[in-house]
Amino acid sequence: MLNGYNAVVDISHHNDPVNFEGLKAAGIVGVIHKATQGLISRDQTYEDHRDAAQKAGLLWGAYHFGTDCDGVQQAVHFIETVGDTKETMLALDFESNPTGPSMSLEEARAFVTHVHVVTGRYPGFYSGHTIKQQLGTKNDPVLANCWFWLAQYGPTPVVPPNWTKWTLWQYTDGSLGPEPTKIPNVGRFDRNLFNGSEAELRAFWKK
Repeated sequence: MLNGYNAVVDISHHNDPVNFEGLKAAGIVGVIHKATQGLISRDQTYEDHRDAAQKAGLLWGAYHFGTDCDGVQQAVHFIETVGDTKETMLALDFESNPTGPSMSLEEARAFVTHVHVVTGRYPGFYSGHTIKQQLGTKNDPVLANCWFWLAQYGPTPVVPPNWTKWTLWQYTDGSLGPEPTKIPNVGRFDRNLFNGSEAELRAFWKK
């Protein structure tokens, strides 16, 4: 049995349409949505999905898919798209880019540092084998400021040495990975465990 509070999904325009009331009824508490990619790309469903999710009483989060271009400018683009960041969970998606050059560690450092300067907090850092390959057993003091969002579709979470624990663990894409995968009466989503209780998740989300 997986350990953690199973109440967070992450989505993008690929999931449209989304039954947010159904997610809430199924026990989902938080949704993290793709907002931006690179320097100019925006997810066209972001605002409508945000409004619908918040109307359903769900916690809202946003992530940026990093690419190989100026990290600070990517952060500016992300923050401008998100708008009010006070009640929004923020994260950087650091993985291989299937459509072009991938974000470098230097660009990732610049991104998270700028988000911290503007918002007063570091975003989450989402990654799996990509960060494990690039860092290995080394430590990165800048990225270590971020809470870690592990991407790993297996029964046992393996956290890179740069972090002491995972905060969120994306354990399935709705098909691959251990059960439970599908959300009953709603569909298949990327599902994430939180390393704590519901009360701790709600408190963490608003930090």
